[in-house]
Parts: sequence; structure tokens; C-alpha cells
Amino acid sequence: MNQDKIGKFIVECRKKKNMTQQELACKLGVSDRTVGNWENGRNMPDLSLFKPLCVELDISINELLSGEKLSKENYQEKLEENILETINYSNKKIGKYLKFVYLLFIIFGLFIVITAITIFPSESSWGSIYSAIGVMLFLIGIGLNFKHLGLLKQSIILVVTVVVTLSILLFADYINVKNNNEAPRFRLTTTTTGDVIYYNTLFYDVYRCYADEDNEYWKIEKNGSPTIEELIDYCK
Repeated sequence: MNQDKIGKFIVECRKKKNMTQQELACKLGVSDRTVGNWENGRNMPDLSLFKPLCVELDISINELLSGEKLSKENYQEKLEENILETINYSNKKIGKYLKFVYLLFIIFGLFIVITAITIFPSESSWGSIYSAIGVMLFLIGIGLNFKHLGLLKQSIILVVTVVVTLSILLFADYINVKNNNEAPRFRLTTTTTGDVIYYNTLFYDVYRCYADEDNEYWKIEKNGSPTIEELIDYCK
């Protein structure tokens, strides 16, 4: 579909009808800038405007898409060609809108993750819940954005993205626990007994002794499975 050729044809037909851009725009319910973009080949009219535009210019839709007046001999050939080109044009336009939607999924997912980590305190489980929702939206956006690559490549990209994303989140959480003495956001369980609060994560354990007291201290150890008796005696 040659947009430049179609644009010049619209100019030619409009002038034959002794219409200005503003007059044509008024008849079609669009701005004169929109008509100017058509005539300069920057944009194509929306599909819904094809028929009313052709009525105003006294041409057929087939001639509009061909960018020229057609004789009876080549009318049918051009018709079939233009149908295929219109389908391809529509598919590309829909594809652009879908890519924008997929990008919104990615951006919104990241926004939720960052907001959850920023707003909710580390002790609150809501932070990890909202983070998980944000990661899911992010991954959905990534998956949809690369669906044209085929199932195998799409699966590889998703797996790599999941590993990298979770690694970044878990590492950032560990650094926050270590440097700021805060509860890990991405913990499996929390156990409070005696003078200790025990946070069990996937890769390490965090012990908070004498919580909210003057002698409070935190300790990070290798992942284990302490008994209740061991937890009771841990801070002693």
C-alpha cells in the first residue's frame, strides 16, 4: 500500500472537487491536520472513513487504495491486490496497538513491584504479595511481547527473565536485610518464640533477638531447620 501515492491521489481528487482541506475535513468530521497527514503520506485514513471519503471524492474504495483511477480491464486485479494489502495493513496496525498493551503490562508490573517494596514495611506480607502480582504482570507482558518468536524461544526468554528477575529481587532483599536490619520480604515462614523472631527464607535464615529492646540484634545464618527448643534458647 503506497501511502505517498494515495496521498497525492487524495489531493488530486479534492482539488477536482474544488474543496479545501478544511472543507473536506469538516465533511468527514476530522481535523484539517488529519487530512494534511493523509495527503502528505504520513498516515492512512481509518478504515471507517474509507467509504465517506470516497463518496466525497467521487471515487471507489478500490481506486483510493490503488492511488489512481482504474479502468475496467485492471479493476478486478487491483481489487484483489488491495484486499490483501488492506488486510496486511490492518494486521500491522493491530500489532502496534497490541505491542503497546504488552508494554503497559511490563511497565505496570514493574511499577507495582517498586511501589510494593517502597510503601509496605518489610514486616508486612502485603509487600511480597503485591510484588508477586507485579512480577506476574511483568512476565505476562514479556511473554506476549515475544509470542511471535515461537514456543521454544518464547519459553527460553521467559525462563531467563524469571531467573534474572527473581535473582535481582532476592539479592536486593538480602542486601536490605544485611545492611538495614529489616525482615526479609520474600520469606517462607515467620516464627516468634521466646526472645527471638525467626524468618525462614529460601536460601538463608534470619534471627531477630530481643525485638524492639535496647539490646536487639540481628543474625543471618545458613538455611536450616531449627526446632522450637533451639529457637527458645537461641538468644541466651
